[in-house]
Amino acid sequence: MSSPRRVSLLTLGCARNEVDSEELAGRLAAGGWELTEDAESSDVIVVNTCGFVESAKKDSVDTLLAAADTGAKVVAVGCMAERYGAELAESLPEADAVLGFDHYPELAERLGEVVAGHRIAAHVPADRRTLLPITPVERPAASAEVALPGHGWGPRVLRTRLDDAPVAALKIASGCDRRCSFCAIPSFRGSFVSRRPEEILAEAAWLAEHGVKELFLVSENSTSYGKDFGREHGGTRALELLLPRLAAVEGIERVRVSYLQPAETRPDLVRVIATTPGVAGYFDLSFQHSSETVLRRMRRFGSTESFLALIDQIRGFAPDAGIRTNVIVGFPGESEADVAELERFLVAARLDAVGVFGYSDEDGTEAEGFEGKLDEEVIAKRVARVSALAEELTAQRAEERIGDLVDVLIEDVEDEISGRAAHQAPEVDGACVLIEADMAGFEVGRIVRCRVVGSEGVDLIVRPDTDTDTGSDTETGR
Repeated sequence: MSSPRRVSLLTLGCARNEVDSEELAGRLAAGGWELTEDAESSDVIVVNTCGFVESAKKDSVDTLLAAADTGAKVVAVGCMAERYGAELAESLPEADAVLGFDHYPELAERLGEVVAGHRIAAHVPADRRTLLPITPVERPAASAEVALPGHGWGPRVLRTRLDDAPVAALKIASGCDRRCSFCAIPSFRGSFVSRRPEEILAEAAWLAEHGVKELFLVSENSTSYGKDFGREHGGTRALELLLPRLAAVEGIERVRVSYLQPAETRPDLVRVIATTPGVAGYFDLSFQHSSETVLRRMRRFGSTESFLALIDQIRGFAPDAGIRTNVIVGFPGESEADVAELERFLVAARLDAVGVFGYSDEDGTEAEGFEGKLDEEVIAKRVARVSALAEELTAQRAEERIGDLVDVLIEDVEDEISGRAAHQAPEVDGACVLIEADMAGFEVGRIVRCRVVGSEGVDLIVRPDTDTDTGSDTETGR
């Protein structure tokens, strides 16, 4: 009897890619492949690439080259493979195949062909927005004919966990209908399509059965969820209706929403996120800037005052809610006055986490052709300036939490006990470090009520609160 074929999966990029990798793992396992973390012993290494910005593309290429050094066959999938396809294959002969999203349903078979020495024609990119109807409500039916990672699995959850972490990303939609002038994602991820609530709930229950305590809902734009349903599943209110149902899934202690578009964040959605038991009071708002002039050139909406009004609305419901954002500095035409306006917003907003990125041209975007490009040196100075301010402000915000009670999901008990409170998303928003806690009394996946006793940057130093912690999971997830 021949030994099973072995495959390793390497994932780069965002949480959406992590979900896609677990779908690919499920498909490969169902197709007879043995998954292994040991790349050296693999027949094939599949690299799930990121193609969002230049640095991510470089990381993807470096990972593909390193994989080729093992002697195993190497296959590129993911956003960079989808976006560049044959161009990537030509410039990177070390990759034995470059496959797009349309190859995912038959990936097990395609890898078999690669191992057998057959050459597979490289994916030929196309603007994926053209693959589905322009009208959102017509897309759910049409999407059955288009490969959308994470969609249309039917009654069986087609996913294999690649780790045993107590938090897992859960995709609620794919694609984006917005036309931000700096972003290429819609061209290779396609138009916006929501997943059916029943499919999401089934996957949530499956994740709970596999030890997950926190669901991290991901998409390109979560505030658009349900707009393609019409009235069938609540239309644009679909996310407000879905969140309490997810929070009620047995075994799930906390549900977190990511990627909210400020211009589409409705008062009812704010209320549901801020007040529903089991839903984290957490708002991942993609402001990008606050100068109206820059926002209009970005093809976005908003201003310092409208954004501050949204933040006030959030804190009116939940004063301790976590709010994070990303901002882009150095956008074409950005003036010193625009930077000062962004700084004014950040000072007034008191956000918990801020990612600061310098503008760079992206292939095929509208902004690539804009006039008023700034020198790289100017952009770098502005990134450093705004980053320093953001670091100071977020540290102050963390310090303001000293004395508060927080519910910490324990994620690490190796060298120290650490985890995350409700206002902290995985990997990007800091962590909680427990002190004066007995290592033997805590395990990964437990939620512990703690008192904040100190801070270091955005990280919190916390102590188990013996007056309120009962030694079991809390109910609210806050």
